[in-house]
Order: sequence, then structure tokens, then C-alpha cells
Amino acid sequence: MAKVEIYTKAWCPYCTRAKRLLTEKGAEFVEHDITMGGPQRAEMIDRANGRTTVPQVFIDDRHIGGSDDLAALEAQGRLDALLNP
Repeated sequence: MAKVEIYTKAWCPYCTRAKRLLTEKGAEFVEHDITMGGPQRAEMIDRANGRTTVPQVFIDDRHIGGSDDLAALEAQGRLDALLNP
């Protein structure tokens, strides 16, 4: 199983949607809650090439993007291959 990380904030419906999809796929993930900012927020921005919105999803250290990007991979039938290399 791939290493999955997701940066989130509390009360974010897009974060909830992305986590739900990952859970439905059986993927375990590490969640970084950046609601209060801090060093993990700066880390996310750096890793996501300047993107500041949440969620930001990484699979095996590859930047996937946000909730819509994750859903698009699923719609294209490409998400399973990333989660189960």
C-alpha cells in the first residue's frame, strides 16, 4: 500500500470528501491538521508548490492536489494504481 498523506483543516467539507474517498478505497493515511497554521502549514505550502488551500494530498511523496484532483483520478480509473503500486 502506498504512503498517503493529507493536509486538512477542521470543518473543511473538501477535506472530509477526500478522506472519505481514501477510506472507501481502503487506503490508510496520515492526516496533518493545519487548522492553527504552524510549521506543518509552511511544509504543506512548500511541498504543494505554493498551493495554500486544503486538502492537499500526497501519495508516495507525489503531490496529487486537492479533493477535486483526487476525485478526478478516481473518475479516470487511475487512483487504484497509485494507491496499490
